[in-house]
Amino acid sequence: MNPRIQRSPEDMLPAAQVLARYQVSDMTLFRWLKAARLSFPQPIRINGRRYWRLADLQAFEARQAAQREAA
Repeated sequence: MNPRIQRSPEDMLPAAQVLARYQVSDMTLFRWLKAARLSFPQPIRINGRRYWRLADLQAFEARQAAQREAA
């Protein structure tokens, strides 16, 4: 992914880009999806592939930042 490209919140990121964004393995991502308390956004499946809306990921990041500040 080219960091210079302007992305809109409606953009969809494939699983590989989500893994790179958070620098985690596919197993960690699987665990995040199963952890209800974490509220990681569920993917949208298109032809068996997983995609996440950028806006959903940004909202997740904002929630995580707010929880860290509150602690």
